[in-house]
Amino acid sequence: MSDQNGVIKRIHGAFEREPRIKLHRHPIKIGCTNGAVVLEGEVENIAAKKLALELAAGVEGMRGVVDRLRIAPAERKGDGAIRDSVCAFLLREPEFRRCAVRVAVKGRIDTLREVAGDGGGDIEVAVEDGVIMLEGKVGSTSHMRIAGVLAWWTPGCRDVVNSLIVEPPEEDSDDEVVDALRLVLEMDPLVQAEQIGASCRNYIVTLEGFARTEEERRQVELDAWCLFAVDNVINRIEVRK
Repeated sequence: MSDQNGVIKRIHGAFEREPRIKLHRHPIKIGCTNGAVVLEGEVENIAAKKLALELAAGVEGMRGVVDRLRIAPAERKGDGAIRDSVCAFLLREPEFRRCAVRVAVKGRIDTLREVAGDGGGDIEVAVEDGVIMLEGKVGSTSHMRIAGVLAWWTPGCRDVVNSLIVEPPEEDSDDEVVDALRLVLEMDPLVQAEQIGASCRNYIVTLEGFARTEEERRQVELDAWCLFAVDNVINRIEVRK
């Protein structure tokens, strides 16, 4: 028990030292079960969630981290409204025009769009307690990442479980992360993508360039955090009005 208490104190201390986690506004409950750390609570955004998981995993003494963290949405919405919104994103986005889209509701699968032949993939969407779950297959790693970002952008979303499979399989890389980020920034109406430069090393993204406002600077960073497998984001974007 004393060892567990020591682990919990070290994790809590690491959270307090990370300004993006903001424990004073969004407390995180830290517990232990079966040799693993359990994190519960609502955090401000995906950056705080990923940082909390990484910091907890980096503390020695436990065998893993159980993720029960959720994002505090700007607006609370029911699962049906969330499901409708994320499906509308997928149906409207040109990157997925050759992709079938289906929804799972109470054990029933409804098809919103069918495609002839193999098409460009087959995405199934389910929502439970604000958590968006994506299953099926897509034709590239970029499509897998973009689908996840669209889910994170959905109003009311509290978390995303991206279980999409890439067929045929592709080898992931830092360059692939940068390519996906460029597509995402071009899709984001709040961002001037041509003013932003990005690089990636070991799944740590570095952002450079110029933004018109602090809000745009923050939005670019959150877009990068939303990408599957990104472990950290270094934001060097300057605000120029």
